[in-house]
Amino acid sequence: MTESNRISVIIPCVDEEDNLKELIPYLVKHGGELVSEIILVDGGSIDNSISLANSFGARVLHSSVRNRANQLNLGAQSAKGNVFYFVHADTRPIRDFAQVILTNMAEGKQVGCFRYKFDIENRLLKFNSWFTRFNGVLSGGGDQSLFIKKTFFDSLGGFDESFCIMEDFELVRRIRQNSDFHVLPEEMTVSSRKYIENSWVKVQLANLTAFSLFLLKVKPSRIKSLYLNFLNKRIKSITVVE
Repeated sequence: MTESNRISVIIPCVDEEDNLKELIPYLVKHGGELVSEIILVDGGSIDNSISLANSFGARVLHSSVRNRANQLNLGAQSAKGNVFYFVHADTRPIRDFAQVILTNMAEGKQVGCFRYKFDIENRLLKFNSWFTRFNGVLSGGGDQSLFIKKTFFDSLGGFDESFCIMEDFELVRRIRQNSDFHVLPEEMTVSSRKYIENSWVKVQLANLTAFSLFLLKVKPSRIKSLYLNFLNKRIKSITVVE
């Protein structure tokens, strides 16, 4: 298989050593030769994220801007594969993610995401994850990961770096204007830490507020400010890469 037929996995990160020590070996093991590279785009970690990533063979890039859209674009700009797979550090893709992505690509699906389930048993969270099977206005969030052909991503101009929040939904909105978007039936696993450190009600209110304001085209900085007011501002995944 040539380099152009492989996947570049791109992970935005700030202080995620506990997740990376599981995620990167997992991606290496299950991605195999179908994965060209794993790129960690760091936004200023002060823990061992960078050294861990290097020890596991990932390529580390340093972003001067601590903003997920900027970090993801930086990773894409230097990626070698012709398929990008954007993955959050606190998620776990399905084991055969690489083969499933490339099989769907061969069937003509140039962009899409996966359903998900949470990493703990909880009825309310099961309710949340059940909705990820639908391909509607709420689908395509970053926790569902995103696979996309490099040529299509480039034609869209990548992520809009003016979005300090909701950058994933903003990109999917543009994707839908130009192509079909696909939600694959396989379920990946996502972290419940946001819910554990806050509460289900607070997170639901935060999400509803953010998405409603996004649809109303409120400035991203204002959305983020209101979003954080609902939640524990110390959460890394919120203050840095949400």
